[in-house]
Amino acid sequence: QVQLAESGGGSVQSGGSLRLSCVASGYAHSAYSLGWFRQGPGDEREGVAVVGRGGTPVYADSVKGRFTISQDPAKSTLSLQMNSLKPEDPALYYCAAAPSFASGRMARYDYTFWGQGTPVPVSS
Repeated sequence: QVQLAESGGGSVQSGGSLRLSCVASGYAHSAYSLGWFRQGPGDEREGVAVVGRGGTPVYADSVKGRFTISQDPAKSTLSLQMNSLKPEDPALYYCAAAPSFASGRMARYDYTFWGQGTPVPVSS
């Protein structure tokens, strides 16, 4: 059973930075691919950044150039560095795991396991 635990969320001003972390456990690292998603009030859950094949990052257009996804060599921790935060970024941010065949995909339906989410409110 894959277990995911996010941390690092918190209030930040527009233009500021925040770093999220996700500790993953209970799975064979080669069997799953990790990613970050977010869901704002009344919105559908959307992909933000995921780890693709060979560790190549894949980003949503809305965060390209501002967010950076990274994974430690042991693949047990996934991070999301968020810079230049905008008023449209506030959401509950989730860490998720997809079977390795879905590596690099941004569709939430490909992801089987989810963390509890960590809130990122952005004040203007």
